Amino acid sequence: MKRLHLKILIVIPTYNEIENIELLLASVFKVIPSSVEALVVDDASPDGTGKKVDAIADSNDRVHVLHRAGKQGLGTAYVAGFKWGLEKGFEALIEMDADFSHDPVYLPEMLSRLEKGAAGVIGSRYVAGGGTKNWGIGRKILSRGGSLYSRWILGAPIRDFTGGFNGWNRKTLESVDIDSLRSDGYSFQIELKYRAFLRGFKLIEFPIIFEDRKIGHSKMNRRIVIEALQRVWTFRFQASEFRRKELPSFTPTT
Repeated sequence: MKRLHLKILIVIPTYNEIENIELLLASVFKVIPSSVEALVVDDASPDGTGKKVDAIADSNDRVHVLHRAGKQGLGTAYVAGFKWGLEKGFEALIEMDADFSHDPVYLPEMLSRLEKGAAGVIGSRYVAGGGTKNWGIGRKILSRGGSLYSRWILGAPIRDFTGGFNGWNRKTLESVDIDSLRSDGYSFQIELKYRAFLRGFKLIEFPIIFEDRKIGHSKMNRRIVIEALQRVWTFRFQASEFRRKELPSFTPTT
């Protein structure tokens, strides 16, 4: 595979993913160029996921581990991973789940679009060719309805607001003030995409098939989705203030 010009990092949050993480990393590295690296952000998984990734990292310098003191939520895990990557000089960062619901087969397409200069790339279930697999009708209604609702309230032409398989140019992440992101789960994805939209960045959606995890238990539930939809109004009310906000320039540490 051809080496990319951009320095790209895949950020993978984990909590009790010991049954998935080794196979996922192997699957990821099979389809991406050797220049792309991965960071696992582990929230002190009781099942030993963090230790497992430590062992993998000892023999693979493309794998990095960020250990956190406990279960602090998906949103803060991504923020921690983004900050780590930006400080290390990565020029684009990708969000990806550890449970194979985000199929690594789509990574080359995402990498290609980032390499061509995309500000943000969304692996979308809700554009032509996209979809879900092994989902019940209730989950389908919640997910698609959540994205439609967010699109309507926020006035942003994003079809998959709640999906978590996304790639970002570092300039986009620097512009949206990731330190002030306080959302989690579905609402984190909505808030991040909406802030990028408010800053004037064009977000590209390409189709993916999202398959429910086969091993382990989903950490998403109805309460998290409903809470996210309630927060959409907060994002809208804060939009004018965010547009006017002057952000300090980001200076990476070495």
